[in-house]
Amino acid sequence: MSSLYHPTVARLTYRALLGRRRALILFTLPGLLLIISLAVRLLTGADDDTADAILGGFAMATMVPLIGVIAGTGAIGPEIDDGSVIYLLAKPVKRPTIIVTKLIVAIGVTVAFSAIPTLLAGFVLNGNANQLAVGYAVAAAVASVAYSAVFLLLGTVTRHAVIAGLVYALVWETFFGSLVAGARKLSVQQWALALAQKVADGDVITSDVGLATGVILLLAVTVAATWYAGRKLRTLTLAGEE
Repeated sequence: MSSLYHPTVARLTYRALLGRRRALILFTLPGLLLIISLAVRLLTGADDDTADAILGGFAMATMVPLIGVIAGTGAIGPEIDDGSVIYLLAKPVKRPTIIVTKLIVAIGVTVAFSAIPTLLAGFVLNGNANQLAVGYAVAAAVASVAYSAVFLLLGTVTRHAVIAGLVYALVWETFFGSLVAGARKLSVQQWALALAQKVADGDVITSDVGLATGVILLLAVTVAATWYAGRKLRTLTLAGEE
């Protein structure tokens, strides 16, 4: 593991992700979720259906992918845009190590700003009745891994990674995912909800895919995106040297 994790690269990536502008956005979405959850609990009391609607409709469908976009693309995209990545690539650090290190950082940031607030919001909304808070927190955590890998890949293949990520998160995951049944089966959100459905009690949380399918697809997408990001970084190195 130590050969795939570089502390200096990690420290620089954390500094880039938690700078003023990105940190403001990262704190805004979880803060909004908690404020909404507290207001709903005070006005309507504890209710499983309401908790499911907020945790599934806002936390999983909007907040988690958006934070994934910010963390995943922000882990490498700005360095490629301003050319400073060439200085990093000139260091005696293996390309897979750079990608894996940045992925670990992106996952850590995404989990911290999505899974933890989702867990807290669930306890506020219904006190974790039927394991809704834990179920959705697990879904947010595993979705954070896949989103971070996908959006990190976008950061290596296009200078418009944020736009592409927002299109995926808001158009595919949120819009088409809520309207088209077939699209839901090709959604990170639904794959993650398969685990939440297993964790939660009853049938409040549902997913369009089975548990085994969800786990396999999450692993496959994460591994494939990470591998291809490393491959693109090698190509970028050659281009920079030429």
